[in-house]
Amino acid sequence: MDTKSGRKRLRTRWRTQDTELTLLALPTTVWYILFCFLPMFGLVIAFKDFKIHGGFLSNVINSEWTGFKNFEFLFKSNDAWVVIRNTLGYNMIFIVLGIAIPVILALMIGQLHSGKAGKIYQTMMFLPYFLSWVVVSAIVWSFLSFDKGIVNQFLTGLGADPVNWYMEPKYWPYFLIFMNVWKGLGYGMVVYLATITGIDSTYYEAAVIDGASKWQQARFITLPLMKLVIVMMFILAVGRIFYTDFGLFFQVPRDSNSLFTVATTIDVLVYKQLKTATVGMASASAFVQSVMGCLTILLANWVVRRVDPDSAMM
Repeated sequence: MDTKSGRKRLRTRWRTQDTELTLLALPTTVWYILFCFLPMFGLVIAFKDFKIHGGFLSNVINSEWTGFKNFEFLFKSNDAWVVIRNTLGYNMIFIVLGIAIPVILALMIGQLHSGKAGKIYQTMMFLPYFLSWVVVSAIVWSFLSFDKGIVNQFLTGLGADPVNWYMEPKYWPYFLIFMNVWKGLGYGMVVYLATITGIDSTYYEAAVIDGASKWQQARFITLPLMKLVIVMMFILAVGRIFYTDFGLFFQVPRDSNSLFTVATTIDVLVYKQLKTATVGMASASAFVQSVMGCLTILLANWVVRRVDPDSAMM
């Protein structure tokens, strides 16, 4: 009995390594408490008629409760269906392309014999990720401007009529999808390349001895070993399905009213309605997005766990 209690004391004794790890994790813990957990108190604003007339806490406490009234503008708006359709539709396409294309390119670059060439290609594809949407918007404008755009100059040079691109909604779903994939391609590819780099080379050596081709190596070795990372990225992407990149859908189309039906998402609608709406309405919209995002993450993880329990995140 004494021996067991002694072993238990040894296992529960605080050690120097525990202190070092605690100090290492302390800044991150404090950051999450200050910027992630404490602001959750502000969720009550979604259920109140928030008025700014003093300190923040007194405003929250003294503001009148409105129940679910702040949520009505999001669901009773005449454009609610268009906005929700755009948000979900674009994100579904972004999730599929944002996983498939980076995985394919990562496999291709991973097969290069020249490490220098692989780093050059990787850097070139990663650079757009660091550009802000304001800069990207200016680049798109230089191509699609009606008067001086490169595309219209090329069309007039061929004898065709110039196109007022910012007045033609039918083209913009393709433009927005392309810009999203182009800008985020490098980041996703780096994640998958890091996974490929960590795969033990003995697997490939054994496959070569057995006569496996490059395609067979990628199919039976690389992709199965990348599955956990791919599933993780998929689940995280699904959790953001009710959010959109505000810069992509507001800056790039330059807030053109003609493109409202194809370029307006929940985030853009909330921003535009803040001019006439209240803080409580904006908070209600963010609350709905957060709750739905949590539910979609849990649903995606449940589906993955039913299909392959070893690949689920929790």
